[in-house]
Amino acid sequence: MWSLRAWRRKRTLARYPIDPRQWQVLRERLPLLDGISADEDRWLREACILFLHDKHLTTLPGVELDGEQRLFLAAQAQLPLLHLGELNWYQGFHEIILYPDDFKSPQRHRDASGVEHVWDAEHSGEAWQQGPVILAWNGVLASGGWEAYNLVIHELAHKLDMLNGDANGLPPLHSGMPVDEWAQAMQHAYDDLNRQLDNDPDAETAIDPYAAENPAEFFAVTSEYFFSAPDLLQQAYPQVYRQLSRFYRQDPLARLARLQAEHPDYRTTHA
Repeated sequence: MWSLRAWRRKRTLARYPIDPRQWQVLRERLPLLDGISADEDRWLREACILFLHDKHLTTLPGVELDGEQRLFLAAQAQLPLLHLGELNWYQGFHEIILYPDDFKSPQRHRDASGVEHVWDAEHSGEAWQQGPVILAWNGVLASGGWEAYNLVIHELAHKLDMLNGDANGLPPLHSGMPVDEWAQAMQHAYDDLNRQLDNDPDAETAIDPYAAENPAEFFAVTSEYFFSAPDLLQQAYPQVYRQLSRFYRQDPLARLARLQAEHPDYRTTHA
């Protein structure tokens, strides 16, 4: 049966092919993709073309993008969707705004007594409900390794979270993923992290303490760890790792373990 969507997809892929040499350079710049299969590599390559055709990248002064840099961003954005099917998971936005460095963002908070507090905070990324994703390019460039940091995945995890409405740490779960199991795993780990920080605000926690800010940040930070430091996340919160593995339908820890077994460079921490 003829499909307009399939026709448009095929036409876009044919019109904007990626040079194989450029893709190889990209793969060398992104250790995070090491060990993916040939089929996964093919899917990711096509997904990058479609993503860059669908999303507008707005650069502020100080950011200049060439084709390789655009791919560098797109590949990280698409990695979480590798096995999520054809649903338009990034339907909630059309633009990515790139600042050269961290940027100031106006913040508002009304406390329990009703007093509203207003201040400027420095951020490296933001994601708005039905709005753009904002990224600091220096943070994007610092992403892509097995270093427990990935600004692109962090902010786009917020967009997945927002598919249900406001970001609250509960993205739309697949059939067969009970909400109570997700909530129990996430809440237990979130409470544990907050308990550690309540006892010692300077504690060296197993994952970034920013995850303790609220459930939405906990989901975004643990998504970062799931892809960029799966061993650390699994050691700290195995049930969280299990839930994220079921949601993303991936097992980065198994991929990292294979790399460590097969390649000497991966037998120590790989960056």
